Amino acid sequence: MTPSRHWQRIALARQGLGAAPAFGAGADGTRRAIEHLGYVQIDTLAVVERAHHHVLWARVPGYAPDHLNQLLRAGHVFEHWFHAAAYLPLRDYRFALPRMNGIRRGENRYFVNVDARLMQELLARVRGEGPLRVRDLDTDRAGKSGTWWNRGPGKRALDTLFMQGDLMVCERNGMEKVYDLAERVLPSDTDLREPSLHEYAAYLLDGTVRAHGLVTWKQVLHLKTGEPLKAALREVLAERIADGRLVAVPDAGLRDAYADSAALDSPAGPVADSVTLLSPFDNLVIHRDRLAALFGMDYRLECYVAAPKRKFGYFCLPILHGDRLVGRVDCKAHRAERRLAVQSLHIEDPAADPDVLMPALHDALRRFAAFNGCDAVDAPVAAGFRQAA
Repeated sequence: MTPSRHWQRIALARQGLGAAPAFGAGADGTRRAIEHLGYVQIDTLAVVERAHHHVLWARVPGYAPDHLNQLLRAGHVFEHWFHAAAYLPLRDYRFALPRMNGIRRGENRYFVNVDARLMQELLARVRGEGPLRVRDLDTDRAGKSGTWWNRGPGKRALDTLFMQGDLMVCERNGMEKVYDLAERVLPSDTDLREPSLHEYAAYLLDGTVRAHGLVTWKQVLHLKTGEPLKAALREVLAERIADGRLVAVPDAGLRDAYADSAALDSPAGPVADSVTLLSPFDNLVIHRDRLAALFGMDYRLECYVAAPKRKFGYFCLPILHGDRLVGRVDCKAHRAERRLAVQSLHIEDPAADPDVLMPALHDALRRFAAFNGCDAVDAPVAAGFRQAA
């Protein structure tokens, strides 16, 4: 096995995408998956089932969307911000405090000039009346029906209270969040010590290595701003190399790559012979440069591209077959009709054997359709599936 194939398999195993379920099943498996991955991104796009559900479904047998609400209520996960809105393990709550406290200090320009009196009114309302939703903010200060609260200053005040940690999401129904006081949501033993810069850098680096096995320096720095944090990350990286926990990997095909030393000589593990359709926001594919270097897939999400300029489709899903990303398929769930439409398919791996791949892909599409609440797969191009030129 070439070094790149070895590291592809290590990366897939660390992501819970190997042959055997890595985290267990059901709600407990969902909790373990989030704790291992470090975060699962929340996304509002609903072309198919939303990203946070899709990522977990791809890894956890028996996953059901309500598992996330169960974990929120049990105090195992919480919603906040990683590089985007995300579900995070509650054990890592203290590492969200630097962002929360920075917002409270006015260091984020989006959350300045927010109506402080309105924020206090919202806190008092939640304290007195219990959890609320944005749609509950449907009256103005005089008690008249209107949109002043939930379309302008009221929504900004609510967002600020959430981002600085005064309010937390205690439940989510679809994309509708239910907020309650943090003091009523957080378990009593939650660690509320704000980490030092060095501790925070170690949390970021160690979590990335745990979830991926092989990382690049650019990946570690993804959306991390500020020279002090970058300097702290460089310091932690040097410490991990010095104590032998990390090693530089020059033969993985990636620039400035480092690996968990335990993965160097460990077997990469078996790969699945089935197909898994991945979310565009899947933790495996979110670092596009690493994806291209390690798996040879130049992936971009084209829903943000003007229609005439799209090459693959509005919401293409990477296709994982074994230890290879072999192509992408553009799907859309027509839920009212209980029909999953396959709008385009591109098989890009020249080594893919159609006689092996296509039955596995059709099975994956049927499973994905069921996950999306659809009974049928509408694939008008099925008879003409061809490898991309």
